[in-house]
Amino acid sequence: MGIFGALNTAVSGLRAQSYALENISGNIANASTTGYKRTETSFADLVLGGDVSARRQTSGSVMSFSRSTNDLQGNLTGSTSATSLGINGPGYLLVQKATGSSDGSPLFGAGTNYTRRGDFDVDRNGYLYNGAGYYLMANRLDPATGSPVGSSPEVVQISKDPYPAVATSTITYRGNLPATPKTANYVAGDESSWLLDSSLGSEITADQSAAFIASSVSGDSLTVYDATGTAQDVQFRWGKVSNADTAAGTGDTWALFYQSNSAATGSEVAWTQVDADPAAAGAQAYAFEGGALTTPAGGSTTVPSLVINGVDLGSVSIDHGSALTQYADATGLVSTKQVSQNGSAAGDYVGVEVSDGGTITATYSNGKTRALYSIPLATFVAENQLKHLDGGAYAATAASGSAVLGSGSAIVGMAVEESNVDIADEFTKLIVTQQAYSANTRVVSTSDSMMQEALSMLR
Repeated sequence: MGIFGALNTAVSGLRAQSYALENISGNIANASTTGYKRTETSFADLVLGGDVSARRQTSGSVMSFSRSTNDLQGNLTGSTSATSLGINGPGYLLVQKATGSSDGSPLFGAGTNYTRRGDFDVDRNGYLYNGAGYYLMANRLDPATGSPVGSSPEVVQISKDPYPAVATSTITYRGNLPATPKTANYVAGDESSWLLDSSLGSEITADQSAAFIASSVSGDSLTVYDATGTAQDVQFRWGKVSNADTAAGTGDTWALFYQSNSAATGSEVAWTQVDADPAAAGAQAYAFEGGALTTPAGGSTTVPSLVINGVDLGSVSIDHGSALTQYADATGLVSTKQVSQNGSAAGDYVGVEVSDGGTITATYSNGKTRALYSIPLATFVAENQLKHLDGGAYAATAASGSAVLGSGSAIVGMAVEESNVDIADEFTKLIVTQQAYSANTRVVSTSDSMMQEALSMLR
């Protein structure tokens, strides 16, 4: 190659080191950019072709190439934003860039890009966009059931509609009834003292309330709702009807009452018994064998018309499952494990959050939440072959392969992924690049000096 070859090789070295410096500069500049993936520089040597023996082959010149580090995880850091998210593992979020706007609302095309930048916020139209202006895509869910709606991801738009009132239709009641209830009438050793006065019947009037309360124990309370979302408080009381009789082969029986009219007076009904077996004639009691509930069958019963203080809530089921028992309890009181219901008052939209696992949930002033979207993650066979776009976004290429969509289980809520740039490493590369560049300039100056010497021989 000679002097001219050495000069060309040195120039290629200068180009290669300049290229490396450009990548290092970009990495350092984006050291604090959310979700940024550093670009590394690889070098490849170039040698002359042809039939050249090893003893005559020269070292050749050099070319530089960029190498992506999309597959290298950045650190996750906590965020105070409920809509921020990080990815702990492989995968990319699906995003779109707005193609325009109409009446202040963004318009979108058909293309899909990918990113790991998760610093999302909600705009005035309910769209989730990140710091680079890309809009998040996810799978829509049915707010009532949480089941997927549709077959493909769409741009997320949060509805700010209020949460509608829901009438109570199921009361869940779990707990243990004491084998020996310590009522106000309780006398140790006198079994009849803790039993419910059988003359009271299934509907307790206000005049009978004192006697009823003295021969029963509290069963807890809860708030239920009618179709308009109006709240009603329900008080429960248990009265033991009979003790188990081994000789007769009968178990323990109890009557469950609810306060149907808290303002009742005189002969007005104040407490109403829950019928444990509506199919049988008359109000049936709850039955237990060996501490386990046998009636109602299946562990649940239904009040056809639950009326509380004049408000008819309609048909309401009371579900005990297998978790209502009767075992000895030193306190002699009912021990409730769960007393809940499925109704609610109406609620105003409060905000939205992204939970671990990638579910986008709206929150409301009544304490309720609704799952609106499920965020999928896209993976690629060769993710380092993705095409880089502005704002930490990528586009699929033939080399990267098509996106494969999976669950968002790797998503971490209230977190963002930091840049994977290591400043110390970049400064080390900067020093090496500077030295290599300087060395190549020495080769250029030396080659020039040698050419000048050769030319001077002609003078």
